[in-house]
Amino acid sequence: MTYARITGTGSYLPEKVMTNHDLEKIVETSDQWIRERTGIEQRHIAGDNETTVDLAEKASRLAIEAAGIDAAEIDLIILATSTPDKIFPSSACILQARLDIHGCPAFDIQAVCTGFVYALAVADKFIKTGSAKKALVVGAEIFSRILNWEDRATCVLFGDGAGAVILEASEETGILSTHIHADGKYENLLWVPHGIGDGFDEVKQGRGVVEMRGNEVFKMAVNTLGRIVDETLAANRMAKSDIDWLVPHQANIRIITATARKLKMSMDQVVVTVNKHGNTSAASVPLALDVAVRDGRIKANELVMLEAFGGGFTWGSVLLRY
Repeated sequence: MTYARITGTGSYLPEKVMTNHDLEKIVETSDQWIRERTGIEQRHIAGDNETTVDLAEKASRLAIEAAGIDAAEIDLIILATSTPDKIFPSSACILQARLDIHGCPAFDIQAVCTGFVYALAVADKFIKTGSAKKALVVGAEIFSRILNWEDRATCVLFGDGAGAVILEASEETGILSTHIHADGKYENLLWVPHGIGDGFDEVKQGRGVVEMRGNEVFKMAVNTLGRIVDETLAANRMAKSDIDWLVPHQANIRIITATARKLKMSMDQVVVTVNKHGNTSAASVPLALDVAVRDGRIKANELVMLEAFGGGFTWGSVLLRY
């Protein structure tokens, strides 16, 4: 049987760090208020001249180096983002050119915070069907460009960054299962309500920004992620105790701890980066994964569950043997 196996990870965070104390100077909030409600201490913010593809390229090169392959060997590129550089071409195509890769399929996936999980699910299918042998899967975002910096309910939550993995066809166990879902009826609980459908008029007037009904989103996230945990374990006939590591979407420490309780996992088995990264949307899962791989926590042959929830609503999970 052919598996899609992660052979390299990489990530990149912009140099500029914005702490909660920095936010106190521009919006009515406090370090204590943000920490208590979200667990966030700081986030990284892209420079004026940095783009989503800039971040994606740096993360990708590190993943390629970690996998020990030549970029020319990559035969599939999927980039998950809600903040692409351009309407078209896709950010994946721009990244493809930056990496001097030619001819293979390259496309973006937009599932907001679940984007990387969606992208892994798609790449897994490509590899298992023999349509690709080495895939570059990236999550990259510059959410700071779509925030209302006067809205303390949203601007304190998000940050910028990118994470990437190399997936290779292997006879060794890799991705065991993927599970992705969506329900568009909840669109206005977490959304950017304006865009090309308005001819960008609203965007030009500064209204193309994230809007969120936080309490409703929190409840939906906790309940939905609980169900995806059950679905994933049932599909693989596994017990909660079989999971070595949980790498969750980094949105809110309370959502993360609720999911850990569902799995009856110690927080020592949960990768948490939300305190340092904030919510980087599609970049958060691969960023957290790379941190835990590079610091030696996640080791070969351990069982890892990735999960995420995002606007749409979208949600999903990946269970893999690292």
